[in-house]
This record gives sequence, structure tokens and C-alpha cells, in this order.
Amino acid sequence: MKKLSVVILNWNGAKMLRQFLPSVTAHSKGEGIEVCVADNASTDNSLEVMHQEFPDVRLILLDKNYGFAEGYNRALAEVNAEYSLLLNSDVEVTDGWLAPMLEYMDAHPDVAACQPKIRSWHRREEFEHAGACGGFIDKYGYPFCRGRMMSTVEADEGQYDTTVPIFWATGAALLVRTADYRKVGGLDSRFFAHMEEIDLCWRLRSRGRSIVCIPQSVVYHVGGATLNKENPRKTYLNFRNNLLMLYKNLPEDELRPVMRIRWCLDMVAALQYLLKGEWGNVRAVFRARKDYCAMRPSYQSVRAENLSKTIQPSQPERFSWSLLWRYYMKGVKRFRELR
Repeated sequence: MKKLSVVILNWNGAKMLRQFLPSVTAHSKGEGIEVCVADNASTDNSLEVMHQEFPDVRLILLDKNYGFAEGYNRALAEVNAEYSLLLNSDVEVTDGWLAPMLEYMDAHPDVAACQPKIRSWHRREEFEHAGACGGFIDKYGYPFCRGRMMSTVEADEGQYDTTVPIFWATGAALLVRTADYRKVGGLDSRFFAHMEEIDLCWRLRSRGRSIVCIPQSVVYHVGGATLNKENPRKTYLNFRNNLLMLYKNLPEDELRPVMRIRWCLDMVAALQYLLKGEWGNVRAVFRARKDYCAMRPSYQSVRAENLSKTIQPSQPERFSWSLLWRYYMKGVKRFRELR
């Protein structure tokens, strides 16, 4: 068994591979460490690039585009390592990035997963939106991070350089014990993409496993390489998958009241898109809610299983208040102001 498999999922990303894979191969060396690229049946010249320019990188070939979630499930089924590291193809890693995470995980067997500090590749002194310095979630399912709340992204001034428990680790650079990943069922393949890592981490946390951010490890993430922020497809997946995640994981006494408030908040979001003339996003919100309702019956058994295996129904990293209220009504724009 290897110590660590760094797995990069690729779909038509030959340009990204050429740009970012060299940093991964250069800084991910060591006994028992392998770098793998799992290809989601790319139709560009990704395979040619891999064979000609990265012949020493292990290539895992998938027979079709399974999306982010199922693509990683199938890729990780092919690795035999104590730890697996899910790494986006648009991440630049730094010298020594693996050691702090591996050392911490080895010393803390109660921790199932961790992430490094994620900085923006475009604005290198700032945190990156999707992950920053560790993720949390509010009562109604809205995620935020140390270093990023809603659209406010902070500069990294060392203010979050402590290793702390978090609720979720970003899928852009997620190091997880392979056994824990498999034990909770991996990523939800029906999500396809977006919110799937938060759902995975919720299952880990509810079963008593811990998740942390290791800021001594630093990477730079482009972000939005697949779908830009205002893409209606991304809006649809975020809203639908967030609702499915809540249904799957919320304790019984919270499900109905939280979902009632979420209906109201989703209508407000649709109205905001309407006022901005973003008709595609308006339709995306309503289609997400419609499809959530259609998919919910098929998730009843999944919810029952999650609740039956829950040993920690309340997690301190899932806050009991509304992020939207604090951000928009009380003017709290930075994570450190929450305390």
C-alpha cells in the first residue's frame, strides 16, 4: 500500500495539465507518494499531452465523463493508498505542501480529512473563494470560510494561520483517509458537481470524525475554471445540491423549519436575479427546487441511513444562526468578526 495518492481529475483540460501538473510532480515526491491523473473521457488532446509530456504520471482512464463526484469515486477505487488527495487540475502547489498535512494526519488518527490554505492564483495575496482557510456552514446551509464570507474575500495576513477544526474541506485540495472516504460512501454521484465535498464532510462529521485546515500548507487555485460564477448551470447545481445535502443530513427536529426558511430565502434569491435581469439564473433557481422535490423520494433511504449512523448530530462548526442576516443586516463581513 502506498502512503498517498494525489489524484487529479481531468476533462478536456490539456491546457491546465500543461500549466499546473509540473508544480504537482515537482513538489509531490517522496517514498510511497504517487501522482495520478484520472481522465473523464476527454475529447481534446489531454491523453496525448499525458503520454508525451508526463509519461511518469499514472493515468487512470474512465470510459465517459462522470462529473466531479462519480469521477473521483471511480478514480479512488483504483488507488491503494492510506491517504487520497483530491486535487483540482487548476491548482499550483508549493514546495513542501504535503509534509504539514501528512504529519498532522499521522499524529491525529481521529481526523478524517484536511485541506491546505487556498490562495487565489490570480490575486496571490488573497484567499481563494472556494475553500480559503477552511469551511463552515450556517443553520440554513450557506457555506463560508475563514477568509471568505459571501462575496467578501480577505487578504491573507496570517490572521488564520492556526490549525483548527472545520466543518468542510474544499474539494479543490482535499486530503482524506481512503478508508474513511470509502466507509461513508464517497462523494454523492448524483450531485455531479458542486456541494459534493460539503456533503461528504457532513457525513464524516456526523459520524464523529474530525476535519481540519492546515494553513502551513499553501496552494494557489485558479477557481471557476469549469463554470464561471454567474453561469446558470452552476446556479442550478449549487441550489439543487444544497437542498439535497440539507435533506440528507439535517437532524429530524430541524428538517421542516430549516426547509421552510430556505424556501423563502430561495425566493428572495430568485427575485434578486430577476431585478438584475439574469433570467437564466432565475430559471435555474426554480428548476433546482423542482428537481430537488422530484429527487427527494429517492433520497429517503439515504437520509435514514445517515441518521442511523449519526453519533454526533450537532457539530460546533455548523453555526446555529443565519449567515445572510449577519452579513447583510449586521454588516459582519469577515470570519474573525463572528467571534
